[in-house]
Amino acid sequence: MKQNKYDDEQFFSAYKNMPRSTQGLEAAGEWHMVKTLIPDLQDKVVLDLGCGFGWHCRYAREQKAKSVVGVDISEKMLQEAKEMTNDSSISYLNQPIEEIDFSEATFDVVFSSLALHYVKDYQTICSKVFDYLKPGGTFIFSAEHPIFTAREEQDWYYDQNGHRLHWPVDHYQTESIRQTSFLAENVIKYHRTISTYINDLITAGFVIKAVKESVPSEEMLPEMQDELRRPMFFIISAEKI
Repeated sequence: MKQNKYDDEQFFSAYKNMPRSTQGLEAAGEWHMVKTLIPDLQDKVVLDLGCGFGWHCRYAREQKAKSVVGVDISEKMLQEAKEMTNDSSISYLNQPIEEIDFSEATFDVVFSSLALHYVKDYQTICSKVFDYLKPGGTFIFSAEHPIFTAREEQDWYYDQNGHRLHWPVDHYQTESIRQTSFLAENVIKYHRTISTYINDLITAGFVIKAVKESVPSEEMLPEMQDELRRPMFFIISAEKI
């Protein structure tokens, strides 16, 4: 069974109070980079995998997308999304990303924000998305960077005074489950290398258009200065030719 921490009351309450949850896309540290890779959405049919509160779904409609489907495993997340959405052209499906099933060549753009590191079979998702996209369609996603997911601790190395010395990386080539702490204990993520993220897209038939590693925006500095020391996220844009 797919893990669904987001429907745990304590976990969901903590997530709901995060800046990206309360303030939307502009409070997401990677958004200033993600939005530069999003193609013209006017009259496009869009799929959002792991849509959460629906911020990206509503953004797509603001950019004149024809229709948007948001998929998420969490009933609590989708309930919030529905309460914030007053648009019949946005529909939400409560199911795991792994179980998506659409007709071939349905969508112009498939998007996913910080969800695919929770998916065990990433290669199958790449193949499914390729099939669901129309020729010329775009797949854009962000995920936690393998430098960040390599160790289960996912934390800095500190000196005796609590100062951040460096970000340790270990077991990088060992692709497997990582049981981490994120708002709660025993959160399951799947670590894979950056080459796997890229090569599985190529194997599925995609052409890679861009790969970016997250850095904070000028507005978020100097508060997030340490985020310049290692990337927490990465973003890939790929195209179905």
